[in-house]
Amino acid sequence: MKKVGLFIDTWYPMVDGVIKVVDNYARRLTKYCDVVVFCPETRGYSKEDDAKLPYKVVRCNSFPLINNDYDVPTPALDPLFEARLIKSGIDLVHIHSPFSVGLAGVLYGKIHRLPVVATLHSQYKQDFEKPLKFKPAVNVALDSIMRVFNACDECWAVNAGIKELYQAEYGLTAPCKVRLNATDHKPVENPEEAAAEVNRAFGIPEDATVFLFVGRINFIKNIDFTVRALAKAKAMGLRNFRMLFAGRGQDEEALAEVVAAEGLTEEVVMCGLTDRPMLEKLYYRAKLFLFPSLYDANSLVQIEAACQGTPTVFLEGARTAATVTPGVNGYVSAPGEENYARTIMDIMADDAAYARVSAAARRDLYLSWDDVVRDVYADYCGFRVAR
Repeated sequence: MKKVGLFIDTWYPMVDGVIKVVDNYARRLTKYCDVVVFCPETRGYSKEDDAKLPYKVVRCNSFPLINNDYDVPTPALDPLFEARLIKSGIDLVHIHSPFSVGLAGVLYGKIHRLPVVATLHSQYKQDFEKPLKFKPAVNVALDSIMRVFNACDECWAVNAGIKELYQAEYGLTAPCKVRLNATDHKPVENPEEAAAEVNRAFGIPEDATVFLFVGRINFIKNIDFTVRALAKAKAMGLRNFRMLFAGRGQDEEALAEVVAAEGLTEEVVMCGLTDRPMLEKLYYRAKLFLFPSLYDANSLVQIEAACQGTPTVFLEGARTAATVTPGVNGYVSAPGEENYARTIMDIMADDAAYARVSAAARRDLYLSWDDVVRDVYADYCGFRVAR
């Protein structure tokens, strides 16, 4: 396989889990072949930043959405993008979203008789239900993206739960297998100094228990649930703790209102965006990664946390918890804020059991992108290129 095209419907300077996956794929695939990332122009991007990347980036026109972090790509209206795609000489198409840029990749692959792979990153039905609020419209939208995925030669689900969802509920008929996500994080080299640096940076008492969330500050991630659950845990007797939120997003002000209403102004720390070295230290300093999201498919943050031996507390029914064995390498709480609070209290009450789960999280759930992408490229080479 000489040249691979990765297609995605958003890109830097926007940052989300799918963008990080594609970037890690692209960086490591350059060891084996040429790589081109096809993506939209996004707010604040610069050609200079694109040129610094170790792979080629081809962008199409887009327009911004009001009250939304994302832009809408319009590759079909961009003849320069179409020309650059045609001239790219790619041997395989790998789409990471089923919308306009991903669709452009599938159509190009079919026209030129190239292998087409798709990664199933998201629970799209949830994405459609929030704005559409009308079941027939949701079904039409879901059918449209499933036609894209079903046109692919193979789909890769990010865990067994997502594979089951797509096959049982979404109507996936294309061949599908599980291809897990990974991380480029490394365990901290000096644990004591890492913890001390976090304490200094965010004003955390040395003896305080730290809980952590990393990601978009968006209620779709159920972060307001986290705050209310911690308020209940505090009422149950939880003391001397800090809840750190690392990230930025549209619901920062709304989250601050929930924090104030629940009486956790002293305990909650908004860290903003941090670089990777500090993130690694935050993960290490945290005792638990609190992630009650029912939206995510297989978030990278839970793997990043596991890298530092920090187990995640999920909610029952979360697809992103499919890689976890409850009580062995992570935790899964029954639904409801009271239950989530009680789960946290139970974990805090048994240090020996926690130590076993912490060690198992790193052992079982920490995966390196170097190893994953090596296997990805081997899979690519298993496809036959017709031309």
